[in-house]
Amino acid sequence: MSERLADWTKGEGAITYQTCTSCGHVQYFHRAFCAACGASGPSEHRASGKGRVYATSLVCRAATPETRAHVPYNILLVDCAEGFRMMAHGENDLAIGDEVDAGFKPFAGKLVPFFTRSR
Repeated sequence: MSERLADWTKGEGAITYQTCTSCGHVQYFHRAFCAACGASGPSEHRASGKGRVYATSLVCRAATPETRAHVPYNILLVDCAEGFRMMAHGENDLAIGDEVDAGFKPFAGKLVPFFTRSR
């Protein structure tokens, strides 16, 4: 597999995903193989950042001392336009079904995807 595209996990404001070159399966977690058919070398792409909220959970108690300054914060599952689902942070007033756009914010010392309502 070629070198991975830089994304938020490497400090860049981008979300990447993979598509299987054999069966077309779309997956968010980077692997050296397709999770659906096992073919090696899925291709990588940058996501548009557009999606719809699938689930939301407002966190009101800090899990660690580093997250205390962020309470309350919203954790989302987002169905992204490209066909994968991801977990991310988002505005506290987002609800299931809201259309959203990805941005990026610092959280506990790291850059993380942060979704806001589409305007």
